Amino acid sequence: MASLLIGAVIVLFVVKFYWFIKHKRYTLTEFSQAMFLRLFFTLFIIFIGFSLIYYGLFLNGHVVVYDTVNNHTISHFSDYVYFSGVTLLSVGYGDLVPVGVARIFSLLEASLGLLIPSAFFLTAWNNSNQSDSDS
Repeated sequence: MASLLIGAVIVLFVVKFYWFIKHKRYTLTEFSQAMFLRLFFTLFIIFIGFSLIYYGLFLNGHVVVYDTVNNHTISHFSDYVYFSGVTLLSVGYGDLVPVGVARIFSLLEASLGLLIPSAFFLTAWNNSNQSDSDS
């Protein structure tokens, strides 16, 4: 049964992709490389910044993030980078859980991960609508 469902989803993806290419829907949109790079670097700076905040809290003796898989607190910077990325992108696998003051920072980071891309997309959409109305 699972194979049938997976096959059906793949067929639907292929049909939709074919329709997208055939009707040239991709020509109706504009891609702003400058806007994309600005969004990427903004999120990257936030991502690294929060990684450093979490690691700094850990170095000051706070229990920041708990590993629910191995049942211990994390101590490596790479784990804080992973946690920050999962939090910023709102993936939240559940293998790492914020503890104490890190809960506040993780809520702030997750909020930024939702609001900043939304603001960028709304800005791009407004710019696109203004250029359409000007022509």
